[in-house]
Amino acid sequence: MTTAPDFSSVIDSLYTLLQQRKTADPGSSYAASLYAKGLDTILKKLGEEAAETLIAAKNESDTALVYELADLWYHTLVLMAQRNIAPQQIADELTRRSTQSGLAEKASRGTPTKE
Repeated sequence: MTTAPDFSSVIDSLYTLLQQRKTADPGSSYAASLYAKGLDTILKKLGEEAAETLIAAKNESDTALVYELADLWYHTLVLMAQRNIAPQQIADELTRRSTQSGLAEKASRGTPTKE
């Protein structure tokens, strides 16, 4: 019996693959074609997947919701790789936030600044 890989290793492996696809031939992979089309295309696709996830969440099928969540995670990772934001950075931020209540954390943010 094979054991499924844990979530973290799946995310890390996929992120590494997506980093490699940034320089691949756009005709060789879906991710490479997204990178070739640029940030606006990646953002549009991420928005579409977010909307599809919301619709699936309103329906009764957990199977459909899992499918759409996987699409949303995938396209989020595409964006992260585009911007060179490693999964560990997200894990670190979630860990930081988990040390206080959600309401206190949100109040501490204030007005976000643009870089």
